[in-house]
Amino acid sequence: MKSRMLAGTAAVALALVGAVLIIFYAQGADQRAVASMQPKDVLVVTKSVPAGTAVNDVAASLAIKKVPASAVSTSALSSLDSKAGTVTAVDLVPGEQLLAERLVAPKDAKDDGTVKVPAGFQEVSFQLEPQRVVGGRIAVGDHVGIALSFKEGTDKAKPDAPTTQLTLRKVLVTAIQRAPQANASAKPTDGTTPQDTAVPEGALIITVAVSDVDANKIVFTSEFGTLWLTKEPLDAQDNGGFIARKDTVYK
Repeated sequence: MKSRMLAGTAAVALALVGAVLIIFYAQGADQRAVASMQPKDVLVVTKSVPAGTAVNDVAASLAIKKVPASAVSTSALSSLDSKAGTVTAVDLVPGEQLLAERLVAPKDAKDDGTVKVPAGFQEVSFQLEPQRVVGGRIAVGDHVGIALSFKEGTDKAKPDAPTTQLTLRKVLVTAIQRAPQANASAKPTDGTTPQDTAVPEGALIITVAVSDVDANKIVFTSEFGTLWLTKEPLDAQDNGGFIARKDTVYK
């Protein structure tokens, strides 16, 4: 009888100890779960940002969001305070956390020889000889004027007269394809910038960003007339759409 009572008491004690251990384990699990869910402030991309964008312009496409600690990337940023003067190294996609390695010094940014096309514009390409492209001295990101020339038919008053007009102004160049230069200028040893006097070889393919209407003008002129480019900075004067003919070119 006495042994049965001792056995019963031991079973109850073991049950109590087991219950206490389970409670402690459950509490520890809850604490670990709470720790992993502890939200942290993280910068998250809300709008697409192209590579090469200055950090000051990136700020408008970011938002601070609370993310569970277990889901926060090791290099995720919560502010841009330490990233002054940097640019995006790659395209940023909405929903991603902004990582420190996504912002780099401008000299370390990838340069693929293109620029961003303005919203609402489209790109169109055409091929020209070097003398029609300022001797080939046009680079991606420059702005150009595009003159349209026709042998006849554009002037109602004189339908047989050839005409030229600098019709499209301050057009953004987004890409250039040119033949490699066999005789590149030698680099000076005194640290100065070399003067490139070599004549470009072969034709250049120029790509520009324009509206749909202007793209149509460029395509039509490429088919039935000729194009000529000027290097036209944004502060260049625009004195109107003068139409040049033989009887007006000297005026």
